[in-house]
Amino acid sequence: MANMINCVVMKREAEGLDKPPHPGSLGERVYKNVSKEGWEQWLMFLQMVINENQLTTADPGNIELIERYMVGFLFGEGEMGELSAAAIHGQGMGHGCGM
Repeated sequence: MANMINCVVMKREAEGLDKPPHPGSLGERVYKNVSKEGWEQWLMFLQMVINENQLTTADPGNIELIERYMVGFLFGEGEMGELSAAAIHGQGMGHGCGM
């Protein structure tokens, strides 16, 4: 039986992730609150962020920035909150990564 959660990105009940997708407490929070579909939307948005900002995951400073984007996109919190999936969808920017 699938792990069903109330997804904060999709704003509905959906199938949850199989395991935390990120280390630490942020990964646990994502695991408990973001569905597979919501996580896929984040990954599409993340690809755009990495390309536009020329980020590398080998740089610890870049990881911190990516985590701020993640919290903003998934949960609408912090200085990146205006980039939340809900805000992007609410502005009529389409589906997926908001492009």
